[in-house]
Amino acid sequence: MTVAETLDWSAPFAALTEGLAFTTEWRAVTETDVMVFAQLTGDHHPQHVDAAWAADSAFGEQIAHGLLVLSAAAGLVPFDPERVVALRRVGDAVFKRPVKLGDEIRVEGSVVKLRELGDDGGLVTCRWNVVGRDGKTIIRAEVEVVWR
Repeated sequence: MTVAETLDWSAPFAALTEGLAFTTEWRAVTETDVMVFAQLTGDHHPQHVDAAWAADSAFGEQIAHGLLVLSAAAGLVPFDPERVVALRRVGDAVFKRPVKLGDEIRVEGSVVKLRELGDDGGLVTCRWNVVGRDGKTIIRAEVEVVWR
């Protein structure tokens, strides 16, 4: 088995190849994150914001919104603003496991597709595997960005 080369976020589009990999730092998802996200989105489902209600739920406690976890994952990816100019698409997102308050996440990803858009860049599709400290998948998704 070969070790994948690491994605250089400052590399020009022309230097990228399929199979380049990356792993982000860890980030805890906190109760404050959940409450702020609920305020921002208007999603006040008691599974997320009401500890007493959530205690009697299928999960037995409060969990983070799935879209909050996906957004937090995006914040972990070290996009270089000189190279990655736009998020174009998030596709095939599958939410596999809940994130409890205080759980930590990171993104393990790789470049799966490159498509030129012209002389100065193209589309880069990455497969993201958002994982917890136990190594289990929380979210799988494909994320496409515009890269110069």
